[in-house]
Amino acid sequence: MLKNNRKNNRSRLKSPKTIGVIVAVILICLIVVWLTVVRGSENPASGHATFVAKRGPLTISVLESGTIQPREQITLRNEVEGRTSIVSLVPDGTMVKAGNLLVELDASTLKDAMIDQDIQVQRAEAAYINAQETLAVVKNQAQSDVDVAKLTLEFAQQDLQHYKDGQYPNEKTAAENDITLREEELARAEDTLAGSQKLYDKKYLSQTELQADKLAVTRSNNNLVLAENSKKLLEDFTYHRNIAQLESDVHQAKMALERTERKAKADVVQADADLKAKELEYRRQAEKFKKIEDQLEKTKIYAPQDGMVVYATTSGQRGPFDRREPMDIGVEVTERQDLINLPTTASMKARVDIHETSLEKVRVGLPAVITVDALAGKKFLGHVGSIAPLPDARSMWMNPDLKIYPTDIYLEDNDSALRTGMSCKAEIIIEQYEDAVYIPVQAVIRIAGRPTVFVVKDSLLEERKVEVGLDDNRMIKILSGLEEGEVVVTTPPLKAATLEPGSQVKVSESLSSTDASDTLKQRINEKLKETNRTGFGVPSDNIGGPTQQEQERPTGPGRGEFEREQTGRESFQIPSPEQMEEMRKRFESMSPEEREKIRQRFQGTGSEQGTGQKQGASQRPRGSERNQ
Repeated sequence: MLKNNRKNNRSRLKSPKTIGVIVAVILICLIVVWLTVVRGSENPASGHATFVAKRGPLTISVLESGTIQPREQITLRNEVEGRTSIVSLVPDGTMVKAGNLLVELDASTLKDAMIDQDIQVQRAEAAYINAQETLAVVKNQAQSDVDVAKLTLEFAQQDLQHYKDGQYPNEKTAAENDITLREEELARAEDTLAGSQKLYDKKYLSQTELQADKLAVTRSNNNLVLAENSKKLLEDFTYHRNIAQLESDVHQAKMALERTERKAKADVVQADADLKAKELEYRRQAEKFKKIEDQLEKTKIYAPQDGMVVYATTSGQRGPFDRREPMDIGVEVTERQDLINLPTTASMKARVDIHETSLEKVRVGLPAVITVDALAGKKFLGHVGSIAPLPDARSMWMNPDLKIYPTDIYLEDNDSALRTGMSCKAEIIIEQYEDAVYIPVQAVIRIAGRPTVFVVKDSLLEERKVEVGLDDNRMIKILSGLEEGEVVVTTPPLKAATLEPGSQVKVSESLSSTDASDTLKQRINEKLKETNRTGFGVPSDNIGGPTQQEQERPTGPGRGEFEREQTGRESFQIPSPEQMEEMRKRFESMSPEEREKIRQRFQGTGSEQGTGQKQGASQRPRGSERNQ
């Protein structure tokens, strides 16, 4: 049965009537395609979207999204150094009174540090007191040592004076008296001997008695000699030695006094410096202890006034790369991180970001209409209160090409339904026109720096220069050059605007024949000539073809040797494929020794070429590069 059906279908397809229907359908399709493509291409306006220029009220505005925030608020920050975690936290949106505890941070580490620091303070205080007492002892000992040294010097000076004025004159007088006494004794002994001699001669004295008198004379004579020698010894030796010794004692006492004074001063200075160091250390440890106490107090944050608690993570604008966790117990916070905002007034504002392209239109005082996503149907009037002078650094860090300026729009009407953190849209009214001609902004392009539109006229595209006003990134006001009802192309040919100023074209190609451009061309040529003279570029004489000197140079493998002979340096030329093949064959036919010599030669040429060129350039006179 299946075979019969297939046969019937084949017979039907082969029938002339069926074939004629298929051919007719194909012809109709071809005619439709021809009318659409071929005839449509004859109309230049076909394939382009168009817009009919309208006249009527036009409002120029900038629409940006933002967040509702309090106009004035107090921001409470974490002032504890390092990272710490939240122990207790008042719920978000709670109405609090001044002095209520809002946030309590973990203080266990600070308490341990406070105990350790207290020990350090006590040790530093004990060392400071010890240094004070040591300084007093050193001063006392130094004064005592100086007094003893002064007394020793005074005694040495007195001993010297005593010997000069007292002891030596006395010893000299005693020696002279002894000599006189010995002389008297000798004279008496000689008189006695003379009498005894007379009596002995008369036989009145015995020989023994005479000998005794002679012995007495000899003794007296010897005593006189001893007395005279003692005086001479005193004057010639003892006196000089005692004087030298006593003067040396005085000098040594003076030096000892100087050493004692210097040592005493050094000891006092050392003790005083040690005292100052101990005092500074004590103060430093005390300040650290006070700082830890202050940090411990800052672990508890109290409300400075009445208000509603708003978490900083709730009200603040957060970027896609902001990894901060929402405020909660156990969450770690860092130093100077915003924790809680307390509004000081009931007035609200909308914080929006203005792109740099719209910054020229927006100014302080312009009206704005704010709509809140959560409050459908309600509109709030406001005005631009402030515009940041610099772009947002956070957005620049995430995208260096994005420049947005935070702008505050103050709401003039207060509503209890407004809450901090609500998403909103702000339409900043730039200008309002009662009667204006306007078209879509994409219909205007700049050709040669002038606004241009393409008008559809008699199925043709007419290029027309227009004068434009403000735009709101959707519609643009036409001041002149276009009338109501005229049709413009909203997708103009971009090829016509490729050579407008500011496009990516070469500056040298955009120089016109004006005087300023001629001056610029002249300066460029002068720069090129100066570069060529200094040897850092191709000489201008060679532009356009080789010079006569270059034509006379040989070509081929011997050209490098010729240039070395003429210029005294290597000249590198890229060989042709035939020369490369010849060089390869020659290299393969060389012996290993010859290959090594050539390899060393090329290595030496590469290492010496830079210094040789520098030395040659420094020794040649200026301008010789062009002659070579």
